[in-house]
Amino acid sequence: MGAGQLGLMLGQAGKPLDLEFAFLDPADNPPARAIGQVLSRPFDSDEGLAMLASCDVVTYEFENVPAAAVEMLSVKVPVFPPPGALTHAQDRLKEKQLFETLDIPVPPWRPVSSRRDLEDAIEAIGLPLVLKTRRLGYDGKGQAVIRHDEDTDVAWDQVGDRPLIAEQLVRFDREVSVFGARAQDGRMALYPMTQNEHRDGILHVSRAPAEGPAVATEAARHLRKLMTHLDYVGVLALEMFVVGESVLANEFAPRVHNSGHWTIEGSKTSQFENHLRAILGLPLGDSSPFGYSGMINLIGSLPANTGSLAAPGVYLHDYGKAPRPGRKLGHLTIVAPEAASLDEALSKALKVIGN
Repeated sequence: MGAGQLGLMLGQAGKPLDLEFAFLDPADNPPARAIGQVLSRPFDSDEGLAMLASCDVVTYEFENVPAAAVEMLSVKVPVFPPPGALTHAQDRLKEKQLFETLDIPVPPWRPVSSRRDLEDAIEAIGLPLVLKTRRLGYDGKGQAVIRHDEDTDVAWDQVGDRPLIAEQLVRFDREVSVFGARAQDGRMALYPMTQNEHRDGILHVSRAPAEGPAVATEAARHLRKLMTHLDYVGVLALEMFVVGESVLANEFAPRVHNSGHWTIEGSKTSQFENHLRAILGLPLGDSSPFGYSGMINLIGSLPANTGSLAAPGVYLHDYGKAPRPGRKLGHLTIVAPEAASLDEALSKALKVIGN
């Protein structure tokens, strides 16, 4: 379900495993058309669901597919990750409640369904805080920051016509993600903690492995706990804020994740291959990294002179999308033997790209 760039990269990872793919996506000319059959229909269409039900196993590439359609499919064909994980990830209220049930620390938050609820949340949490839609928010969408009392009306006008949560705006030291695959028998293959930098709410640069062994150990413990509780199958990514030596959970994604794109060239087994291995009941591959890796999202436009990026350990991925402001068109991966040489290569590439 979904034929975007994540579907494309899943298909590319599956070709060496002799897998065939069919994609359901309402978009015109999506990236995964290059790797398999794409049926251009709504995700909950009868024709689309019938096509998916004829497959051996079904997965999804993003968490905003209709949960009811996934539930319906799961009666007819194995669907991984399990529908229960999708249900929690689609609703920030359920997600926060799940984190708290599992003793995974989160920033102070409150549910908001009215202007009075928002005022109560401001009194309880304090400012600054961020107001988030419970559903359909991604890449910074569906959010409004309230730093001062006079920001309240503007924030409410922006997002206040739907169920929300209010959350303390965390003054974090850095943003990280931990992700890994869990097989049907419960075995796991975790990747190194990855440090992420965002720009305008969209992931800009990732580096792995991220520094901080104590933080990485704690974050991995929370990831294992979450996947075990959900009886999860496939790749799951947990995004967290680092504050000192502590971590706070932000959100989780029940799918392969943008911050894990570096694993294609930077790990012995990519997140995409391990996702496929997990959902097919195959043994998981080695998730060990090759040295140090970085990933740069190419947003809005691709470099005009890609030849200037050519160098050992540098890999360009073009998703085949039409340029558009704010749109992820591809990514650049850099693999280096040392952290210092990675930073140098990333700095050079960012200058070439113009970021």
